[in-house]
Amino acid sequence: MVQTLEKGSVLNKESSSIVYDTQQLNLWYGTHHALKNINLQIKENEVTAIIGPSGCGKSTYIKTLNRMVELVPTVKTSGKILYRERNIFDADYGVEELRTKVGMVFQKPNPFPKSIYDNIAYGPRIHGIKNKKILDEIVEKSLRGAAIWDEVKDRLTTNAYSLSGGQQQRICIARCLAIEPDVILMDEPTSALDPISTLKVEELIQELKKEYSIIIVTHNMQQAARISDKTAFFLNGEVVEFDDTDVIFSTPADKRTEDYISGRFG
Repeated sequence: MVQTLEKGSVLNKESSSIVYDTQQLNLWYGTHHALKNINLQIKENEVTAIIGPSGCGKSTYIKTLNRMVELVPTVKTSGKILYRERNIFDADYGVEELRTKVGMVFQKPNPFPKSIYDNIAYGPRIHGIKNKKILDEIVEKSLRGAAIWDEVKDRLTTNAYSLSGGQQQRICIARCLAIEPDVILMDEPTSALDPISTLKVEELIQELKKEYSIIIVTHNMQQAARISDKTAFFLNGEVVEFDDTDVIFSTPADKRTEDYISGRFG
């Protein structure tokens, strides 16, 4: 944030170009083995797409990256997820600290039933910022960052529910930006949006990767091809293939990847 979350001081970006290093991650829901020996390295300032058929573990994986999956009481994990070289499962790594650095945008827009202003100011206030001038600056900067300032600047006191679905999703992105995260997780962020709103969010993602590392789960393979730098293909809880997006979509190494991309299954 303006006072406490200066870029570089908290984020320590110079330490490594690898943001996440997942090592031999396994995850079970009770007896169901949902993720199997996942090994992935995700670099900063890139868009990494996670693709695969329904039930393959995409959303489960992305929710491990901010430990949201632990809200399910039957979950067990093994292996490591290093976030900037520190294991997020370490006992002394607070989940609140992690989620300050790793924001999330969900499939369905979920603004709070508050004004547009209060939606964006919510996170900074939780982190102790009360000064109205500083909050005003954060709100404007975040809304500009989410490419929606010009659309809402004259109605900041309006309830966010009054906005269209596409606008609500960009408000949720702005709310995420307000705490100046390092990483933005997106779980099918455009699946509930019309094509025009989808295009706006895709254009926004391309702008945001200049400052943030973005990991996006998507069912839309054309979207993955358009906006991502790297693509991971998940199948039955495993990573079948992970490579540059143009390689995955033009010359995949595994026939299962080719079959999925070509529409033979999934």
